[in-house]
Amino acid sequence: MRLRALLDTDALGLKLLGGEDELDRTVRGVMTTDLRDPSRYLSGGELVLTGLAWRRGAADSEPFVRILVQAGVVALAAGEAELGDVPEDLVLACARHRLPLFAVHESVAFATITEHVVRQVSGERAGDLAAVVDRHRRMMTSGPAGGGPEVVLDLLGSDLDLRAWVLSPTGRLIAGPKVAGPDLPADVCAGLAAEHLAATRTGRRGPHRVTLASTVYSLFPVRSGRSPQAARDVRESVLSEWLLAVEADAGDWPEERLDLLQGVTQLIAVERDRRDAARTVRRRLAQEVLELVQTGAAPAEIAARLRVAAPVLLPGLGTAPHWQVVVARVEWDGGDVEGGPVAQSLLEEILVDPLTTGPEPSDRIAVAHTGDEAIALVPLPAMSTGHDGSEPGILADALLESVREPLSAGLDGDGRVTLGVSAAVHSAEGLRGALEEARHARRVAAARPGRVCAAGHQELASHVLLLPFVPDDVRRAFTARLLDPLRDYDRRHRAELIPTLEAFLDCDGSWTRCATRLHLHVNTLRYRVGRIEQLTGRDLSRLEDKLDFFLALRMS
Repeated sequence: MRLRALLDTDALGLKLLGGEDELDRTVRGVMTTDLRDPSRYLSGGELVLTGLAWRRGAADSEPFVRILVQAGVVALAAGEAELGDVPEDLVLACARHRLPLFAVHESVAFATITEHVVRQVSGERAGDLAAVVDRHRRMMTSGPAGGGPEVVLDLLGSDLDLRAWVLSPTGRLIAGPKVAGPDLPADVCAGLAAEHLAATRTGRRGPHRVTLASTVYSLFPVRSGRSPQAARDVRESVLSEWLLAVEADAGDWPEERLDLLQGVTQLIAVERDRRDAARTVRRRLAQEVLELVQTGAAPAEIAARLRVAAPVLLPGLGTAPHWQVVVARVEWDGGDVEGGPVAQSLLEEILVDPLTTGPEPSDRIAVAHTGDEAIALVPLPAMSTGHDGSEPGILADALLESVREPLSAGLDGDGRVTLGVSAAVHSAEGLRGALEEARHARRVAAARPGRVCAAGHQELASHVLLLPFVPDDVRRAFTARLLDPLRDYDRRHRAELIPTLEAFLDCDGSWTRCATRLHLHVNTLRYRVGRIEQLTGRDLSRLEDKLDFFLALRMS
């Protein structure tokens, strides 16, 4: 607002004492102070209100005014309640520094002036921001604009003092203000997402008011622009659409500000749809590879398609990576809502590595869907065993660790999410077994209680493999994973680890009897058994590992 507008408002009781030529200055804020040096609290553009308690004598006026001018203050308003009239020395100091000076009648409270200025400035800023949001929306609708949602989130912070973040339905931070301090903690993000999903399932209109850790947030749904929201069952979108979390209570906001935030959500929806469109190529690649795998295509044909997929999913990678398969299923009570598209969006979300950098980490995930099932083809750029001996790649439990709370809220008692994760495979020949392994692991997860469950290949123990409904491909995958490292070593070194393993098991783990049968020294036998354990990560002193080796040898 302009300084001139202050004089036009009779209720403020202001009288101009100097600075008639400066009344077109723009007021961007207001501050009340009686400090001798308030510069540390000034950022420029303020109207300063003072009761003159800082003034001990005439000599104090000059340094006080000089400090205000150097800080970029646009005008000074002095109250008459303390001294009756504004001192002449202050009037002269303001005139020397061309700082407009107002007298505030003793009947007018500083709070009245402050409220008026804040209301006017906020209204003007909201109008300016609305214009920026509208312009940015048009730019992004016609094509990607630089900065993405972060640009508007920064504008909300700088112009309306609103901190806001864009979150996924599982609580992943998608975008936040770059200049407004640290991001939200992960537990707060998960809590906000859970509250939002729970409110959405009840059918309540946003924004939803939530209090977490003594902080009030308003949650605005980000509706996708791909199809009208009213034409869909809420269960088709509840687990896939983003939300805008604003650190404020929107319950008492005027309609103009609510409309502005709705405009922001529409802008973010454009970005969401743009990212979904960019996933089309990856989804098509996954669909092509999985159709080849399921129809029994030749390994060479599958390998050729994998070579096409690898540069898209892992740009710059020189060699073909290893792959894992993840299968997810979303099922709703009644079976009247197709779960495949929801499961597809969900897998693309939860398979994002939180340590991955870049504008869109899910660019590395290819997910197809059919019916209620979604299948993810996940590339692993490097294969290395963890320090604790754990296998590399995705672990089923870790996938759901941070998203269980939001997903449970979104399922709301009438839906289920089950996931299965295969072991890593290094060739096209292993993909069919990996797919069946992941599907069987998902069936194991589905047999457990709970709305959100997962199982990995590690849980397909030997006794499970004996069950008649287990597919042959799963048996072959289990056998290959256990014995292939030994076969490869024997082929390269002629070490006879496989015959040694068979003899060791036939002798019930007796070192003496086995060494005699193989015509070996006991120390040589111990070396070979140690090599077997090292290559497979198993312990031949454990009964369950002996049983796994026994079954693998019998099924091979």
